[in-house]
Amino acid sequence: MNQALPARAKFHHMKDGTAEDWAIIGGEAKAFAATVYERIMDHLKLLSGDCGGFPVDRLTHCLQTATLAHKDGKDDEYVVCALLHDIGDTLGPTNHADIAATILEPYISEENHWMVKHHAIFQGYYFFEYLGLDRNLRDQYRDHPYYERTLEFIEKYDAPAFDPEAETYGLEFFEPMLKAVLARPKKSLYMSDDNKLFD
Repeated sequence: MNQALPARAKFHHMKDGTAEDWAIIGGEAKAFAATVYERIMDHLKLLSGDCGGFPVDRLTHCLQTATLAHKDGKDDEYVVCALLHDIGDTLGPTNHADIAATILEPYISEENHWMVKHHAIFQGYYFFEYLGLDRNLRDQYRDHPYYERTLEFIEKYDAPAFDPEAETYGLEFFEPMLKAVLARPKKSLYMSDDNKLFD
């Protein structure tokens, strides 16, 4: 028995799109956006087994960072930032912090976005000198309102999260938080006061 295919827009060039076409696309976009957390979970799993020379694999590091933040009483949004801060390692090894920050930006506060985006510069304090770089690059942000927040993230959660013996919650523990934080964007190019695409 033939199963009906989902409706599709009829245009071949965007200039020919109609309100009906964009209603179809909008409905699909809303459904697709509602499952973004599942795709993020799948991508996090790609970090498993890839140590990159570190004492633990990249997934364990992300889980350990989130575990430390959660155990220290940070809210769910912050913990999700800790969980995803290195998700860009696979596709953006030269700008991993930017990848994570871009994924998270629609869903999180300005201060958490800044923290994730700049964490690579801040963690460089511990190793940049071994790469011939200035370990104090983060000092350029010393007067920034989110400097201390990012410093705390590195010192308390990111930098110590390479311990093979440390308590590390599994990915399933963080799934409800991830789903909740990514349930609806706080800001997006595709949102306005009268646009209910993501409601």
